[in-house]
Amino acid sequence: MPLITVVLTLCVVGVLLWLVNRYIPMQSQIKGILNAVVVIVVVLWLLKVFGLYSYLTQFHVGH
Repeated sequence: MPLITVVLTLCVVGVLLWLVNRYIPMQSQIKGILNAVVVIVVVLWLLKVFGLYSYLTQFHVGH
């Protein structure tokens, strides 16, 4: 995936999240949960795009 596509996608997600936070009235707890979910999804997507997700899934905790 080209880097410009990744940057544009991040910009679009950021603007959409800002619009939701700014113009849709919600409780602060719900906004916090929404922001956390979006950040987690974006980080996982970035790990997959750059091929680091497969390395993280190989780690095992315990026996």
